Formats: sequence, structure tokens, C-alpha cells
Amino acid sequence: MMGASLALVLGFTACNNDDDNLNADKSVEATFENDAEGWSGELADYSTSMDSTVTEFSFKREALPAPLDVKKKALRIQSHNRSDDMFMFLKKKVTGLDPNKTYNVTFEIDLGTQYPTNSVGIGGSPGTSVYLKAGASSKEPVKVAKDGFYGFSLDKGNQATGGKDLILVGNVSNGTADSVVHKLVKHTTATKPLAVKPNEKGELWLCVGTDSGFEGLTVLYYDRIKAIIK
Repeated sequence: MMGASLALVLGFTACNNDDDNLNADKSVEATFENDAEGWSGELADYSTSMDSTVTEFSFKREALPAPLDVKKKALRIQSHNRSDDMFMFLKKKVTGLDPNKTYNVTFEIDLGTQYPTNSVGIGGSPGTSVYLKAGASSKEPVKVAKDGFYGFSLDKGNQATGGKDLILVGNVSNGTADSVVHKLVKHTTATKPLAVKPNEKGELWLCVGTDSGFEGLTVLYYDRIKAIIK
């Protein structure tokens, strides 16, 4: 009986391993204190003829800006919207899922931003005209060159409208009416789960990004990204 009990315990432990338990829920959370935790950054929706230096694109892990906790790290991403519709995004691959099942994916995002609700800029507001989106797909999110343009491989909709693969979460305003100060703003898609089926390898790609109608420089800090995959 002892041998059988031990086998049962070992079997239960093995089944709770993320790589082995294909039927379990997954919670993928990153706070970026030690590294980028598998997340990478990219830019899409601009002309292939555009000099890459004018987009001012940058992606790196660095400390949060004051008055936020400067001892904490975040993923800092920036770009200058020269196309009136630029999309800058983060992505991460998740493995160990059941390719025969459909999962509901929701997100929690803590975003460091300094743009007030009432801010005004070229083409639109730096706060309310830059739209935060999140989603998942069995296919990797990448920029795709076609007809002289770098498009986006997934369906994200356009600006204030979400798409099949990425839904609209909100915008990047800092929650104040007119204070240009960095705030951490919490976003969630808990009430808007996205149904996604993994690829044949049991992989999903998570994607979070901003679709910009503001024709200026946008600098954002992703302090925490959590995806719940059920």
C-alpha cells in the first residue's frame, strides 16, 4: 500500500508540472525584475522606405521613472508615429498546452504612462488616441513586408477598434485630467476572454501593444503583464 501511495503522490506531482499537465490552467506573469522573461518588442504599420532612425524605436528593460518606484524594473518601449497609425508591440511564446483544446485567455497589465486624458497632440491625444490592445494566437505576431509597407501578421483591428486576435483594452492615459506625471495604470480583460486554440505543438503567442493615432513620440513602461490561460 505504501508503494501504491507513493506512486500516487509522485503521479500527482508530475501532473502538476507545467510542461506535463496539458489540461491545467496556466498563469504567465512577468514583472521584469531580473530579465525580460521571454518578452520581446517590435514595431509595425509603417512604410518600408521609411528611414528606421526617424521612428525612434527602442525596446529595453530599465528602471521605472520617478515618481514611480525607481528601484523596480519594467520593459520600456517607445516609437515616434510617423505613419499616423503605428503599432508597437510585445510578444511572448507559451508552451505546454493541449493542441486539441480551446483556451480562454485574459490579461492583467500594469502600464507606466505620463499622458493625461485631456492631453492634445498632432493627429490626436498622446493619452486617449493611443489604444492599448492585447490578445493571443497560435501564430507568431510579426511585422510583414508587403507592397512597400510593414503590416502586422495578426488581426488587431484599427486604432479604437479591436480585431479577431487582439482586443481593445483601453488607452494609455495616466488617469488624470491634465497632470503630466508618470502613473501606474492597471488594465484588465477579465470580462472579455479571448478564445484561442494552440498550434499543433501546443504553443500560443501572447501579444500586447499600442495602436497609435497620435503623431508624436510615445514612451511607455510595462511594469507587469499577466496572462491567465484557462
